[in-house]
Amino acid sequence: MTVVREILDVVAIGFLLLGSVMALAAGVGLVRFPDVISRLHAGTKPQVAGVLLIMVGGAIRLAGTPVVWMLLLGGLLQMLTVPVSAHMISRIAYRRRHVREDLLVVHEAGFAGLADLQDDPPGDQPADAPRDQGDSG
Repeated sequence: MTVVREILDVVAIGFLLLGSVMALAAGVGLVRFPDVISRLHAGTKPQVAGVLLIMVGGAIRLAGTPVVWMLLLGGLLQMLTVPVSAHMISRIAYRRRHVREDLLVVHEAGFAGLADLQDDPPGDQPADAPRDQGDSG
């Protein structure tokens, strides 16, 4: 049985190292990317994957103990909460015009197609937010 345990330890170390590299990539992306949307992408996808890989490695190493259920619960909560919080942060950043619109491919929430609109509709943007060149009004 010691050979099987040693093989499982090597696999667990592989998962732990891969998860650590993914979490490091998320941290580097948070520092290096230019705007809020890009940073959220870097902070959510590789971070969740890294945490899940670390938890899988820990679960393999700690197999047969009650801690495995807590790792499973932690991974489930990561998958549920991180995308929702990133969505809310990006929504607020977009509404308050803290994004670089030149990096956006499609302006789906814009009002450029409504010619009869005199001003921007009320929203969450601050009153002193700079107006874009393409805005009518």
